[in-house]
Amino acid sequence: MSPAYLTPVSLPTELWQQVPLAPPDSIFKLTAAYKVDPFPKKVNLGVGAYRDDDNKPWVLPVVKKATARLLNDDTLDHEYLPILGLPEYTAAAAKLILGSESPAISEGRAVSVQTISGTGANHLGALFLSRFYGFNGPAKVYLSNPTWANHHAIFRNVGIEPVDYAYYDPKTIGLDFTGFLDTLRNAPDRSVFLLHACAHNPTGVDPTPEQWEAIGDVILEKKHFAFFDCAYQGFASGDLDKDAWAVRRFVDRGVPLLVCQSFAKNAGLYGERVGALHVVSSDKETADRVRSQLSVLQRSEISNPPSHGARLVSLILNEPELFAEWKRDIETMAGRIIDMRKELYRLLTEVYKTPGNWDHILNQIGMFSFTGLNGEQSRAMVERAHIYMTGNGRISMAGFNSHSVEYVAESLDKVVRGTL
Repeated sequence: MSPAYLTPVSLPTELWQQVPLAPPDSIFKLTAAYKVDPFPKKVNLGVGAYRDDDNKPWVLPVVKKATARLLNDDTLDHEYLPILGLPEYTAAAAKLILGSESPAISEGRAVSVQTISGTGANHLGALFLSRFYGFNGPAKVYLSNPTWANHHAIFRNVGIEPVDYAYYDPKTIGLDFTGFLDTLRNAPDRSVFLLHACAHNPTGVDPTPEQWEAIGDVILEKKHFAFFDCAYQGFASGDLDKDAWAVRRFVDRGVPLLVCQSFAKNAGLYGERVGALHVVSSDKETADRVRSQLSVLQRSEISNPPSHGARLVSLILNEPELFAEWKRDIETMAGRIIDMRKELYRLLTEVYKTPGNWDHILNQIGMFSFTGLNGEQSRAMVERAHIYMTGNGRISMAGFNSHSVEYVAESLDKVVRGTL
């Protein structure tokens, strides 16, 4: 006779039958199709991860040094980190994004929490707002049209409904600045606006400093809340301070805000999930209350954040020699992407003389670029040229290299002319 625990059990047939089949993530589906494609000249311009000129993932030299340092440190253990994270990491991360001389830090008004990369920071920030923010009417967040697709799911999962604000103008392949300001002015007072701090995903279109000032004027006038997402500091321009300008300026102007921060791109630590959430309060007493509630939320979500990636970044940020090397590594990545933009532009305008204006390839910034291709043209690039890109015309400039850029330019020229 079989033991009871080996007896087959029949679950009720209706259990989980009502669960709908979810569609696969579009980006990961694109990458999966690319991997099994036998075409020798295939190119993956969909994934948002840096590749070197040989189309290989690049482990930053400074990360290798920091890793070796940790491996040889006999004082380290695998005990739990504090609920809010590794203190020397969160303190350094705050200085990186807010500035070492930030009044929010010196006055004790900034609360910093280690998160599961930028996604976790977005989630924790959204969850905090869902519990404690005084929404003027139904809980809503204004997201740029378009934005990172995951923003919608993150906010909906905590009961905050996303609504669009005008951002991208397909006619100019640039910023719809008038539409953006109109939405800011017409939104109810104290609305929450998610802003991309730099290297807007997916368009690569950023406001100028003068436009940021005008955006700040309206936010202050309407008493809106700025929910900054910063996934590309340093990676956009190659300059950590330049890419943090909008956040620091808003802090200086007294704009109510929080910042979501990620080290996936600028440190190449995609799989280590190293991020932070920084909430800037009006005074230290309020910051203490915010900190207490973020600790409660974090405890119920992940209990304690992971240690390895945070220790790596902490070493890099706090050791002057490693920090200087990291800045050089960032310049290498950003510089290669800028070089690819220049070469793609040269090929389209000088070699192939592709119809249309392609200035946006140079004017956009960061990992991504909106090409201006429509859905039919984007599908043709995938199906006929084996160049994998999203249906909205977005391409990852990090996916280009000196071996593939000419083939991509040739294919772009053909699809625009209708001859692909």
